[in-house]
Amino acid sequence: MAVFVALGAFLMTLAGGWTAQRVTDRRHLVLGLAGGLMLGVVGLDLLPEALRAAGRAVFGVPAALLLFVAGFLLAHLVERTLALRQAAHGAGEHEHRAPEVGLTAAGAMVGHSAMDGVAIGAAFQVGGGMGAAVALAVVAHDFADGFNTFTITSLYGNARRRAIAMLVADACAPVLGALSTIFFTIPEALLGGYLGLFGGVLLYLAAAEILPEAHHEHPARSTLLCTVAGAAFIWLVVGISS
Repeated sequence: MAVFVALGAFLMTLAGGWTAQRVTDRRHLVLGLAGGLMLGVVGLDLLPEALRAAGRAVFGVPAALLLFVAGFLLAHLVERTLALRQAAHGAGEHEHRAPEVGLTAAGAMVGHSAMDGVAIGAAFQVGGGMGAAVALAVVAHDFADGFNTFTITSLYGNARRRAIAMLVADACAPVLGALSTIFFTIPEALLGGYLGLFGGVLLYLAAAEILPEAHHEHPARSTLLCTVAGAAFIWLVVGISS
């Protein structure tokens, strides 16, 4: 049953990536929506789960929040390092985006999707009701994952074939994650720490890269509305699945 549900997540991820490809003539709206989806996923889904799973405090601060800040700073450090390296080799001011950043971010999305599959498998081990609730949450937000994976990879100048390859990998990840629960389970504290770190990376990409790019050439009200709609959609998904 867990693998069957993960196949639904596979299809929803591909649907999200297909949607991102088909609306390229409204790029600013796509980026605005992607930024809102990422903000919603971080604030309403990843961080609450990370705090629940890895709630241990380190010097008065929950470990998940420390890793969240570390993820944000790590993403900033990697992006700046690669940008400076490109500038040293003659890249122009508006060509600072390194394709490696997009691939790394998409790779993190793939890892997150694999964890989604693990969550589905573990929930079904607990019971059918728990499995159904987790499955609903995963399948619903995997549309956003596919959308964001394709958008992030493309935004950093990667070829379309690379973006599609990362999208397919992201779609396959929940299935493989669900299958892995037959053999082992990930400690809850470790999973919570990973979610906190990944949330920081995702927030940096949304706030420092995707949303500024969305408003750079089209500072329209419609772009802002798409961002709000993306965050509201994740809120709806979380509310339905809780």
